[in-house]
Amino acid sequence: MSKTFASQADLEDKKISFTRLADTAYAYTAEGDPNTGVIIGENAVMVLDTQATPVMARDVIAKIRTVTDKPIKYVFMSHYHAVRVLGASAYGAEHIIASRDTYDLIVERGEADYKSEYERFPRLFRAAETIPGLTWPTITFTGELTLWLGKTEVKLLQLGRGHTKGDTVAWLPQERVLFSGDLVEYGATPYTGDAYLSDWPQTLDNLAALKPRALVPGRGDALTTPETVQAALAGTRAFVTKMFQSVKDGRAAGKSLNEIYRETYARLQPEFGHWVIFNHSLPFDVSRAYDEAGGLRDPRIWTAERDAEMWASLEGE
Repeated sequence: MSKTFASQADLEDKKISFTRLADTAYAYTAEGDPNTGVIIGENAVMVLDTQATPVMARDVIAKIRTVTDKPIKYVFMSHYHAVRVLGASAYGAEHIIASRDTYDLIVERGEADYKSEYERFPRLFRAAETIPGLTWPTITFTGELTLWLGKTEVKLLQLGRGHTKGDTVAWLPQERVLFSGDLVEYGATPYTGDAYLSDWPQTLDNLAALKPRALVPGRGDALTTPETVQAALAGTRAFVTKMFQSVKDGRAAGKSLNEIYRETYARLQPEFGHWVIFNHSLPFDVSRAYDEAGGLRDPRIWTAERDAEMWASLEGE
């Protein structure tokens, strides 16, 4: 067991891939680090999740410029987490779009989330000093918003809660390409510290009902076939449901959080232990599952102090 966050030992840079999913759609991926999506319309570009800092975002821009010189007019936030959105200023976009639920979460916990995430995973915040502050949407919506980038239709959809209450996906109906944010992962452990675990499986069903032929997950490789899309949906569902069931079983038996964490780790490690950030995410995942199983419907705010206390309790020697 470790007294410091498992992620603090993760210092190795990852190999970047820039994958074409359609004439209009690309994925910027990095071996399990947070992904960024790109939609190229006739008259503008939309960036979906921005990377954590402006310096890191510049590499995304460089990749975009290898395929188009069209202006980046839109930034889309699939949810509020700092590692996804604090690079937004680099793009110089006219509009930053998010669900109203995401906006409300930034108001409530955006500053605490940034401090918390930076302490957990410093490598993902390269050149953090370039972050000008929290990223604030200029356009918010509830339920559904359709944009047209020339003839390219982009649907921004709230299809249910899962990773956060503000989760929003981007869907290209003509190309059948889905940008899922962290509602779907591929070969990477879902982070559920701010999740609605009871809702998440139904939300995955709602995503599957779109029948995407390609998908950009929150972490992991770009998925370019219906078969890999289904594998990612199934894998995410399996982790979320098995983890939550293990915690519910432990609570029903009157066990402590520490006991439940160790039992859940032992149950899940053989199947999911090779996934990216398994050791980092699981303590946060079990802590949220323990709260939800005990009737706490909305996630508590994570602060750097709460992070450290939880980690010391579950992972400390």
